[in-house]
Amino acid sequence: MNKKSETRDVYSAVADPTRRKLLRLLAETGESPLHMLTPHFQMGRTAVSKHLSILKDADLVKEKKVGRETRYRLNAEPLKEIEDWVSFYTKFWNKRAELLRQLLQEEKNET
Repeated sequence: MNKKSETRDVYSAVADPTRRKLLRLLAETGESPLHMLTPHFQMGRTAVSKHLSILKDADLVKEKKVGRETRYRLNAEPLKEIEDWVSFYTKFWNKRAELLRQLLQEEKNET
């Protein structure tokens, strides 16, 4: 498989706090160029650009050229995979909590 055609895992893309902050900024601003994103981090443009590249590889960020500037925007669709995964465990723990509540209520009724 060609390395360029491989997409990154969404989970590893969002594992880094800098990338999560970039996603949040893009969600809030809609679309931003690199020079508007960089001041939000204690790192240079090159480092922020590398984080954006990882997010692009995971299809979480789209880019578009406007004149000489590249603007980035959030593509939230791949986050659905994480939502589905979390949703499964939310249901799992809600069922467990309900069983615990029932057991506690039964014990309370017996005493």
